[in-house]
Amino acid sequence: MHYTLRQLEVFVAVAQHESVSQAARTLALSQSATSTALAELERQFDCQLLDRLGKRLKLNALGFQLLPKAVALLDRGEEIEELLRGQQGVGSLDVGATLTIGNYLATLLISDFMQRYPGSRVRLAVRNTRNIIEGVRQHTLDLGLIEGQCDDEAIISQPWVEDELCVFCSPRHPLAGSQNLELERLLREDWIMREQGSGTRMTLEQAARHRRSRFNTLLELEHTEGIKRAVESGLGIGCISKLALRDAFRRGSLVPLPTPELDLKRQFTFIWHRHKYLTTGVREFLRLCREMTAGAKRSDEIALPYTP
Repeated sequence: MHYTLRQLEVFVAVAQHESVSQAARTLALSQSATSTALAELERQFDCQLLDRLGKRLKLNALGFQLLPKAVALLDRGEEIEELLRGQQGVGSLDVGATLTIGNYLATLLISDFMQRYPGSRVRLAVRNTRNIIEGVRQHTLDLGLIEGQCDDEAIISQPWVEDELCVFCSPRHPLAGSQNLELERLLREDWIMREQGSGTRMTLEQAARHRRSRFNTLLELEHTEGIKRAVESGLGIGCISKLALRDAFRRGSLVPLPTPELDLKRQFTFIWHRHKYLTTGVREFLRLCREMTAGAKRSDEIALPYTP
């Protein structure tokens, strides 16, 4: 074998960061050692794996082919190292979750996972759907938990549990208590919306795609709790997952609005790269996810701790 795991580790880090200096910081190596390891790998096989575009290093065709295989080999190597050391954990795990899942489910899942496998290392990235998909595609995330669908051919998707959005307002809003609301009436209201690229925003806009009118967006926020607070204060109406609203509905601080013209159902979905080696950690985390939602037809039926 004419390459080392360290060389592959350097190649993967440079490919992910598109920078030798950032890769060096990630690996706790000097920039010189990082450059040397990458250059030696290319020299040994008389090939080039990355192209320099300005200050960035971009994978070329050969590099794209090598990246998933290198990541899989490193994952297997980490499993072997954990086994030989006799550790109780199942290695490291980089999970990406969209905001609703990250705020209401993922932290509980990770807590359960860490209790069962105390020697494990888990990192959670909470971002919107577009960024989670990109992280999985670039191999910076082992597993993604997203709201909605992913059409990237390089990524495998598996359905998890159904979720449903809900349009809502403050109990003091003029529409509160309405029984029959036409979509055109709703579209004229001020909306507090998620940002472009979020699964919630895409589901809502897809549901209203058959209307010429567009949403009157007063404010865009990246955080579900921020949207709830803005709507509670009377700034406008919003639309997020029922999972994120059920405690507020119980308290009466927010109220649902009927939307019979909108199909707001969607799917929480697991995603991973098609060439990803599913380590023991990934498989166990997936099992815990399915265990949490067993018996629930929809996300807001999952048994969770009550937040007063």
